[in-house]
Amino acid sequence: MADDDHAPDEATRSRPLVTYVLPVYDEGEGIETFHAALVEATAARPDLDLEFCYVDDGSSDDSLERLLKLRGDDDRVTVLSFSRNFGHQIAVTAGMDAAGAADAVIVMDTDLQDPPQVSLQMLEMWEAGADVVFAQRRSRQDSRFKRATAWGFYWLLDRMADTEIPRNVGDFRLMDRKVVAAVSQYREQDRFLRGIVAHVGFRQEALLFDRDPRFAGETGYPLAKMIRFAASGIVGFSTAPLRWISRLGFAISAFSLLLAVYVLGVRLFRPEESVPGWAFLGVGMFLLSGLQLIMMGVIGTYLGRVYVEAKDRPLYALALTARGSRG
Repeated sequence: MADDDHAPDEATRSRPLVTYVLPVYDEGEGIETFHAALVEATAARPDLDLEFCYVDDGSSDDSLERLLKLRGDDDRVTVLSFSRNFGHQIAVTAGMDAAGAADAVIVMDTDLQDPPQVSLQMLEMWEAGADVVFAQRRSRQDSRFKRATAWGFYWLLDRMADTEIPRNVGDFRLMDRKVVAAVSQYREQDRFLRGIVAHVGFRQEALLFDRDPRFAGETGYPLAKMIRFAASGIVGFSTAPLRWISRLGFAISAFSLLLAVYVLGVRLFRPEESVPGWAFLGVGMFLLSGLQLIMMGVIGTYLGRVYVEAKDRPLYALALTARGSRG
């Protein structure tokens, strides 16, 4: 099912086009409030053409119906709907794919934790020459557990990632069209967009802001999903886990050699204390365990990621595209 799809003619556009990419997952309770706040904030920039691209990530509530109603009331609204839940990072990617004509793209969540007013400051920094403006959290209204785990994740990422990724930064950011084009070339399945944006380079500047509490609903990132997301970021931008696994394997193998020396010493100097048979089993077990960790860690991790990428499956499937005449 698709609605009219009319992209503005870039050659005839007199004002810059800015597309807001807005992933949505079960945000039906607050989507109208968010859109009203976004429209109110962006009304201060009548010199820009705006598109509000909402990407419904297979919501199980009435988010899609509410988004389509928004589109009926505002022709600047674009609605993309996935055929199933593909995840937040894929939803952002789909929105960026759809924003090919935009001069700049702003990615933000729709739970009002990312204040729409901050996006206007991003636009000013972009007009001053920045290619990427990322919102860096000065404070956040989350639980103590969430803040502690976030701090631990960024601390670990700082020490492991081959690419420098800013701390306390989510996906709330502005990207110039050339950055969007560069990021869109990265099509890996396990996506960690803040790492990809850091990897492409360009002129990137931070904008400090205070993150607000959620307006309604529940977070789309429970603990299990957060752990998987953190693992994608670490494995996708660092080979340190492989080195650690290998070092652990070598350490266990070295321990087995020390054990062999100890067994030999007992046999030579205290034969009455030696127990026949246990030495071979003990040394063999530790030696084989160390070798298995080395081989399985190196081969298994790389092979698993290669297997996923080699299938070259599409990142997402759209069930509906509703685009206004200005989108």
